[in-house]
Amino acid sequence: MPAADSAAPGLTPTGDAPKERGVDQLAIDTIRTLAMDAVQKADSGHPGTPMGLAPVAYTLWRDFLRYDPDKPDWPGRDRFVLSAGHASMLLYALLHLTGVKRVDSGGKLTGGPAVGLDDIKQFRQIGSVCPGHPEYRLTTGVETTTGPLGQGCGDSVGMAMAQRWLACRYDRADTSLFDYNVYVICGDGDLMEGVSSEAASLAGHLKLSNLCWIYDSNTISIEGHTTLAFTEDVAARFRAYGWNTLEVADANDCEAVAKAIRTFQATDDRPTLIVVHSIIGYGAPHKQNTSQAHGEALGEDEVRATKRFYGWPEDAHFLVPDGVREHFDATFGARGRAARAQWDKTLTAYGKENAEEAEAVRRMWAGALPEGWDAAIPSFPADPTGMATRDAGGKVLNAIAPRVPWLIGGAADLSPSTKTNLTFPEAGDFQSGDYGGRNLHFGVREHAMGAIVNGLTLSGLRGYGSTFLIFVDYMKPPVRLAALMEVPSIFVFTHDSIGLGEDGPTHQPVEQLASLRAVPGLITLRPCDANETAEAWRVLLGQTREPACLVLSRQKLPTLDRGRYASAAGVAQGAYVLAGDDAAPQVILLATGSEVAPCIEVFERLKAEGIAARVVSMPSWDLFERQDQAYRDQVLPLSVTARVAVESAASLGWDRYVGAAGEVIAMRTFGASAPIEALQAKFGFTTDHIYAAAKAQLDRARAGG
Repeated sequence: MPAADSAAPGLTPTGDAPKERGVDQLAIDTIRTLAMDAVQKADSGHPGTPMGLAPVAYTLWRDFLRYDPDKPDWPGRDRFVLSAGHASMLLYALLHLTGVKRVDSGGKLTGGPAVGLDDIKQFRQIGSVCPGHPEYRLTTGVETTTGPLGQGCGDSVGMAMAQRWLACRYDRADTSLFDYNVYVICGDGDLMEGVSSEAASLAGHLKLSNLCWIYDSNTISIEGHTTLAFTEDVAARFRAYGWNTLEVADANDCEAVAKAIRTFQATDDRPTLIVVHSIIGYGAPHKQNTSQAHGEALGEDEVRATKRFYGWPEDAHFLVPDGVREHFDATFGARGRAARAQWDKTLTAYGKENAEEAEAVRRMWAGALPEGWDAAIPSFPADPTGMATRDAGGKVLNAIAPRVPWLIGGAADLSPSTKTNLTFPEAGDFQSGDYGGRNLHFGVREHAMGAIVNGLTLSGLRGYGSTFLIFVDYMKPPVRLAALMEVPSIFVFTHDSIGLGEDGPTHQPVEQLASLRAVPGLITLRPCDANETAEAWRVLLGQTREPACLVLSRQKLPTLDRGRYASAAGVAQGAYVLAGDDAAPQVILLATGSEVAPCIEVFERLKAEGIAARVVSMPSWDLFERQDQAYRDQVLPLSVTARVAVESAASLGWDRYVGAAGEVIAMRTFGASAPIEALQAKFGFTTDHIYAAAKAQLDRARAGG
């Protein structure tokens, strides 16, 4: 393919359509002008990167990307991730020009375009499938939500790991179902963010040769030239990570771009970084190499001048010249349809020879679980000594995982503490020498772990990652994005309170539960004992569109006698009456996790005094809020105002359950380094203190307060 010449010889600056020119250049400039026009109409967005990178993206899609526009959810497709999500118009233009078909929220192919020209005209407007940054589920063809820089890079490593695992488990010597590549376009901002460094380091360690990052080195950030803060040798850094690094001196040189991608495809022992040098806002006469071309519309005069530079009709808006769509269909479309047709034949033959594996793959793609997946979940006998819920969680996980072959994950170098290691003989470790292992070792890389888990889940697997609850602060962006994308990623957080003791306030989470509960669409579960932990796993693994956080204790918690108290199955409703079946209790004690057991002790003391008390276990506020009003009023009768909530975390939010007059025993400062008993006494998490609070609430209610 010839270089995309900047001079565009033989073209005239005015007219109804571009004059005679090569179809490659015509297609590239169509991408550019669609981006310019969309940003200008919205008066918002980033035109510069789509303009500068159009030749690179065009070359990748035209000649290499294996993708059937008629079946965009085809499992054998290559993945394209625009980590530089601010350049969203680059992707929307490609999806439009290649004729990718729309898939609805239920996974059904509609036959309509994923991105129509009218959608592009509504760029960044309410209800448009062309939002400011690409959003998974909203726009067919978007493989993952990007925008927070570096997240797409992290997700892509999970996607590449998923391909390797799937191929190792399901491919056969003569049959390959999973041989796709993962391509990423990233920019300076992506590679400044720490998450991309964490992810790149792990990808290099794992030798993920199916992963190609195309780095747009345009030397511009929002504040100005990257020399303000980013002067390292990026290629040298990636070579140190164990990557193959290539360089393209000019983004307009399509031949050089193609050569670099061919080199990536021929590399089988490491991931590849292609450093492409581009001019942001290429062709814009006054704003190239400025931050304005990165983050603002060019302005009508600049748009006209730039179109003149391209040899484009200055007064044409959202113009797609005749032949451009047909050209993409004859190249990108034809290649993808042929590859998918052959893949379908391979799958049919595979199913005849490997019926059990084919059924597993079908269920995995459908987001379903195997029959009897939860049959081995243990039931724990009553035990006043009990066990830490992290220990119970490990037992439950290892009961489930052998029956759900695509449940894979690990910890940020903490599996001996989080108890998330899969211990059955067939589990194995995922390493470059054996990609079939199900124990993932993320290293001390919490942020990348969260993004990689999302990438695994986006690829059809049930990915999980674990660390201490305090370190959710290091990985909040991917947790939030999992909820935004509606993907059922699993995050296990242990060491959930001041109960971890001597490690002190640097490791004792206080505000983390409140921050997780604030995320829309994220299920947070903090079980009170081993059986609630088992039910929590049953709940979270049954999700198909929502991520979940499982918050577990380091210290032992009593395993409650479920013959005496209510069944732990109430976890599914988020909150339930654990003790006290009186229709009109005098006082209600509410708690989660480790604070439920002392509430039970207080309940027994009050019961012995003839006081009708109730204990409500609330492992998940999120699930409780989804119950109908009748159920919520049954659990928390409006007539009962004497209420005490107990949780060794921040008090934020508890007022909705105890009311203005109720009492909340919670953390209002950071913890301290001391044995757990001393901490409980200092901060009021003792039965005596809870009992006194309950009595005070009773006195207030009796006095009409």
